[in-house]
Amino acid sequence: MSSPDPAAIMRIASGYAVSRMLLAAVGMGLYTRLADGPMTLMDVVREYGLLRRPAMDFLDLLVSVDMLGRDGDGDDALYRNTEATAAFLDRNKPGYIGGILELWDKRNYGFWTSVPEALKTGQAQNETKHAGTPFFETLYADPEGLEAFMDAMNGSSIRNFERFAEIFAFDGYASLTDVGGADALLSRCVAARHPGIRCKSFDLPAVTGIAARKIADAGLAGRIEAIAGDFFADPLPRADIVTMGMILHDWNLERKKLLIRKAFEALPEGGAFVAIEALIDDARRTNTAGLFMSLTMLMEFGDAFDFTGAEFREWCREAGFSRFETIPLDGPSSAAVAYK
Repeated sequence: MSSPDPAAIMRIASGYAVSRMLLAAVGMGLYTRLADGPMTLMDVVREYGLLRRPAMDFLDLLVSVDMLGRDGDGDDALYRNTEATAAFLDRNKPGYIGGILELWDKRNYGFWTSVPEALKTGQAQNETKHAGTPFFETLYADPEGLEAFMDAMNGSSIRNFERFAEIFAFDGYASLTDVGGADALLSRCVAARHPGIRCKSFDLPAVTGIAARKIADAGLAGRIEAIAGDFFADPLPRADIVTMGMILHDWNLERKKLLIRKAFEALPEGGAFVAIEALIDDARRTNTAGLFMSLTMLMEFGDAFDFTGAEFREWCREAGFSRFETIPLDGPSSAAVAYK
């Protein structure tokens, strides 16, 4: 029998540094700059005002984890984007997912030093820890920051929303309400692919103007309506399909169940309620991304959490839903569907 190997422990324990270097590269705009062509070490040093030796270590660490390509060795080597970083980390590409990484770089990373406190107290560790105002209240009070936040969230959601629009069986449905629709990204994805579906994007008044502008820019003003409202205080707009994209995980169990009941009330017989989330696997063994997201909700909200498909089905059955399915989407995410 071979002896245990500590390599995996050390690889995971040192992962914080790899993560931080990737976030720094995105925050600097390095991948967007490399879209214009490869750079030498000294090109990078001059452009970003770095010191030569640490810059070399920074770049070569990213090469070692395939987050940069490098042609050649030594001072004449050329650093370039990989196929993946060119597609997803260039700010000028439609597939850019770096918005969420920029947010983590500028904001979230530092909060995680307080994980032990969050685990002991169940309290948020973000700006609200000292400001005393709820996260969403603070966010919605700053229009410029709100739109930047939505752009960041869109980068992490668009592939799931597009995949949902592609594979969900929309036949027989004529209308959709997206609850917490932000800038109407999910509605735009569905309406663009399914001309027969009329969509409503439902969110707080601070968001409605942004959503209406994005809808008009996409040429979908006749197909999507941005409706202002509070999804806790107001009835949800009725539709054949009610969607919540990365919404349920923002809340505690009581509020999760309230939103599920409100979705049930907004649907006709045979209607579908769809929650798009990084569903944790039922055995809670394999979906690292879902568990990471759940801990992120702890850091942001205190009593919020992600959940398994089995938990979703239990809560929906309690609300009156009778049939369920789970549709895999992009990577670790899924659409959990409950039918009335």
